[in-house]
This record gives sequence, C-alpha cells and structure tokens, in this order.
Amino acid sequence: MENFSEWFHEILDKGDIMDSRYPIKGMNVWLPYGFKIRKYTLELLKELFDRDHDEVLFPLLIPEEELAKEGIHVKGFEEEVYWVTHGGSKELNEKLALRPTSETAIYPMFALWIRSHIDLPMKYYQIVNTFRYETKHTRPLIRVREISTFKEAHTVHATKEESEAQVEDAIELYKEFFDYLGIPYVISKRPEWDKFPGADYTMAFDALMKDGKTLQIGTVHNLGQTFAKTFDITFENEEGKHVYAYQTCCGLSDRIIASIIGIHGDEKGLILPPSVSPNHITIIPILFKEGKEEVLEKCQTLKEEFEAEGVRVHIDDRDIRPGKKFYDWEIKGTPVKLEIGPRDLKENKTIITRRDNGEKIELPLDETVIDSVIDIIEDVNVSISNKAWENHEDSIKISEDLDEIPKLIKEGNIVGFYWNGKEDSGKAIEEETDYDILGTYNELDSDENKKCIYSGEDAKYLALIAKTY
Repeated sequence: MENFSEWFHEILDKGDIMDSRYPIKGMNVWLPYGFKIRKYTLELLKELFDRDHDEVLFPLLIPEEELAKEGIHVKGFEEEVYWVTHGGSKELNEKLALRPTSETAIYPMFALWIRSHIDLPMKYYQIVNTFRYETKHTRPLIRVREISTFKEAHTVHATKEESEAQVEDAIELYKEFFDYLGIPYVISKRPEWDKFPGADYTMAFDALMKDGKTLQIGTVHNLGQTFAKTFDITFENEEGKHVYAYQTCCGLSDRIIASIIGIHGDEKGLILPPSVSPNHITIIPILFKEGKEEVLEKCQTLKEEFEAEGVRVHIDDRDIRPGKKFYDWEIKGTPVKLEIGPRDLKENKTIITRRDNGEKIELPLDETVIDSVIDIIEDVNVSISNKAWENHEDSIKISEDLDEIPKLIKEGNIVGFYWNGKEDSGKAIEEETDYDILGTYNELDSDENKKCIYSGEDAKYLALIAKTY
C-alpha cells in the first residue's frame, strides 16, 4: 500500500469509525459504527478473561504519593503523566495523576485485601480509559493521548512458579483472542532496556502493518516481587510466615482495532472479520415503484430468519442509488452483501457478494438460503485469517548480514538475526541499523553453532528487529 497513513485516516473517516477533529490533540470521538466494532471486539475479550478472572473497576485518579512509591515504574511514565492540581478553584493539597496505567492504583488495595495464602491466586481485569501525554506525532488508535480501550489484567500469586505459569496462560489467552480476529503476530521477549518499568521481563505481541511497521498489540509482564515489596503485598503462607507475593499483569489497547483495520483492509476500504463486524450481512433492496413493498417485505423476513440464527443483519433501505449503497458498504467492510430486487423475487434467487474476495454467488431464495449464507460468512472468517497469516509469514526474513538488515526492513519485513543477548551489542545493532530490536524470539541450543551478527561471539538467541510505531 503506497500511502498507508493517508489510507488509514481516510478509512477512519469514510468508514465512520472515528472523528479526529476533537479540539484536543490525540483525543478522538468514537462514531457509532466504529463503536460497534469496538463493542464486539471487547465482548470476545471479556468472554476469554471471564473464564478465570474477575472484572473490576478502579478510580481514574491516582494520588501522587502512591504513584511515586515505585521509582522505576514512575520514571518510565514521568514525562507522560497528566496531573489534576485543582478541585474547582481550590488548589489540591496533593496532585492527582490521571492513570497512565493502574499498577499504583490497584496494588495498594491488593495490600489491604490479601491476608492469607487462601486469598490467592487473585486475578482481576478492567477495561478503562488511560491518559498519556504523548509527545510524538499522534495518530488515531495507534499513538494517542487518551487510550479509550485499555484492557489490563493484574494477578497475584503465592509462588514464582505460579506467576510464571500465569504469564504462559495470559499468552495463550491473547493468542486465542488474536486468532479469533485473524490478526497474525510475533511473540518476543523484550530486551532489558525496553521492558515494562518495574517488570522482571516483558513478553510482547507485534503485528506487521501494511506500511512495513510493526505495531505492539499486546503485552504480558512478569512483575516478580517488585511491586509487592513497594506496596507491602504480603500473605501468611501455609507455614505461618508472612512473605511477599508474586505478580503479573498484561494489557492491550485501541491498537487492536487499528490492527483489524490496517491488516485486513485493502484499497477499497475495510474488510472486517465477521466476529467483530457490526453487520454480518447487509441486505440491499433494489427498489422500483413496482414491486417495492414485496421486496422490502422479503428483506424483512430474511432479516428476522437470519437474526433467529444469531446473525447480525442490516437492511439499507435509504432512498439513494444502489451503486452508492454498494460503495458505502464496501468501504465499511461488511462481510457479505445480499442483493434483492423485483426480478430476483420473480426468479426466486438472490446475489451474495463477499467483501474479502469480491466473489458474487447466486443462491436460490428457498429454505436453504439461511444455512448457505451462514456457511459463506464462516468461510469469509477463515479466508481473511489465512490470507493475513500468509502475508505475515512471507514477511519474516532471517539474515546473518548486519548490512542487509536495513534493506530487508525497508522492503516491509520483520528480520530475524542471531544475537549474543548482551545489551551493548544489542544497542549497537539498533544504532547501526537505525531500527528497534523487538526482542528475543527463540533461545538457541548450544549445538546450533550460530554466531552473533554483531560481535561474532556464540549466539544465544534468534531475535527480531523491525521498523516500529
């Protein structure tokens, strides 16, 4: 795609996703169609996390004293915090932060709630707005100052082994979630200099957009006992001793919507996975004076029959040309368009158009039509995912030549390279290539005999490097 940025902004506008004209930079308005995409995406996410997490809701404001307790964590966010300094015209005794993330809001409460090993594990999640004073170039859904779809989960465990297992569980949950959406990803362990502030380590999901840049779409952090020691989260173990707990957290944001748009879309507009599309089917009646009522009546009957099977249906009965309707729903990415006119009624047939590949399919308007269209919708879901994964896998290249990396990345690839894992060589690789190391992808066996692309020493990892947002 030649100009992805221009295309992306145009789709947000013409697809009725967002309006970016709100008079505060980096804050945008969700429009009804976009909000429905967000709604169905979050329903999938909640369904997964409700299996073994409880949903909660914490306040937006964090006292400066609590935020300042975890020094490493605060240092990672200090340039991005919005501060509330007044209540009305009265200056507050203590500044209050608009949450950039919620560790320092949630963990003082964990310290009050957790007393014994029988209280563990504790697994909570919330979906909230977070605020970060983003100083780089903002763009809707990708780099914003108000993250309006921030899902964060926080867990507390009795042992290090349990927290390690939770990290793996969270990764599997996110994999299942992204697979539902047909979003391809790479999973890597972030380098030490790029991990979540205060974490022992960070695992991250990155998606490759059509402009060749990677977008971080999800993270899972093993916090060890860092925050437990700061906020005094202790419990009485089975031996009667008071010990510090182990913690994890994981999160994703508006960027998941950006990845749905940016990965599946094409030059004509959105291509929405049926799982999150506001309409699985858009019925377009072809209306003339003669036969108009019969056509609309048939459209309504079909709508009711589809909805009885759990299919989301919209009838576009606007008084405009059919061609304009087809154009609008192509931009909006409705998975299937169903066309019915007076002639179709007489011939007892309908025309189905798939958004993913443009295929037109003629179906009889009989008792088989409901199941036939549902099968097509399911096939669209599979087809979208398969195509995205094929493109993704074709764009991962392995290189053993440091000078080759910039060329491969400029061609729109994620590049794998062999690395000794040392910070000095990692930062030197970033400096020489002018790109960011995503993290380590695989740990190598000693008998693989691979050499670090920079130092020539024995390599410990296959790592990934890319152009990032």
